[in-house]
Amino acid sequence: MGGPLQIGIMTRAELDEALALAAEEGWNPGLHDAEAFLAADPEGFLVARVNGRAVGFISAVRYSGDFGFVGMFIVKKDVRGKGYGSKLFDAAMARLFVCRRVGLDGVVAQQAYYSRRGFTYCHANYRYEGQGPGDSQNGISAALCGDRVVPLESCEWRAVEALDRRHF
Repeated sequence: MGGPLQIGIMTRAELDEALALAAEEGWNPGLHDAEAFLAADPEGFLVARVNGRAVGFISAVRYSGDFGFVGMFIVKKDVRGKGYGSKLFDAAMARLFVCRRVGLDGVVAQQAYYSRRGFTYCHANYRYEGQGPGDSQNGISAALCGDRVVPLESCEWRAVEALDRRHF
């Protein structure tokens, strides 16, 4: 595959392609995560293209002037090892340069790469999934309040917000 590498903002179709590719790799992206990240930073999803074909994806979402987050970094298998991923990662980091802190969710196999890029391992991130009693057609219907899961409508909103603020 020849031609120059071009990096731009993902289209919605490319975002869907990136999510499908992540699922094929065995990642567990949240079903509604993309909409939340798009709302936070509509320009935070980057794509690498060669001859118009999407070859790599990364999210570089700015939450505020001091916090950014990198995720969903993936290059298609048939073009790995050509340097496209490094250039895409550079573009993501340039986008987040204004942020004082940048977090990253990455696979274990890439920890050495992220370390070379200046990131420090902080903690393990485990994802679990299951089927709860809520209405899955209408989104989340339960929240963690204290040490128990309860219907979201019965949880005081300030408790949910406080939990979220501890992490973001």
